[in-house]
Amino acid sequence: MKYLQEGGFQKNPLMRLSLGLTLALLLGFWATNAAMYFTRMGLTTASVARYYNGAEEDFTPPRSAGSMLETTHMHLPMMGMVLLFLTHLAIFVPSSRSAKTAVIVTAFAGAAAQEAGGWLVRFVSPALAPVKIAGFLALQGSILYLLAVLALFLLRAAHNPATAGRSARPAGAAPAERTPRPEPALARVFLDTGQR
Repeated sequence: MKYLQEGGFQKNPLMRLSLGLTLALLLGFWATNAAMYFTRMGLTTASVARYYNGAEEDFTPPRSAGSMLETTHMHLPMMGMVLLFLTHLAIFVPSSRSAKTAVIVTAFAGAAAQEAGGWLVRFVSPALAPVKIAGFLALQGSILYLLAVLALFLLRAAHNPATAGRSARPAGAAPAERTPRPEPALARVFLDTGQR
């Protein structure tokens, strides 16, 4: 937790390994999320409206409020934790403050738009299908960008001689002894005067 709170995780080989494997799993999450979307609808407003409102020609019923509520209930905390993890690590990546702010806002706004888009299409108007599509593209693009930036950051740290070999002090190990600092000349004068 210290590394995630204060940064410096790129200096610990085991932290780099753990985070690298986590990024690999999240890349699989990104891919399956895209696959699930395209098995249900596409990037056209008609396909989005057909999925949520049903189609008589295909004998597909509209989505019920109960099923959509269950989906949203699972998606909100999951996406919140994934984006919190990725954006928090991205804060320590060398980049401008404006670029980091833009990525964070785009990622969370995309997740909110993707979830809200389905509800808007189903219960407000099919004309709001672009909200669902834009949210999906923003979320997927943001996650992929964050994964790529963090992976590159960890790879550079692993090949950096200044950080590649560093590791955290083992638990229970005694801290290194500090060399005592010499007392300033003025302090020695006062100490000598007090001892007389």
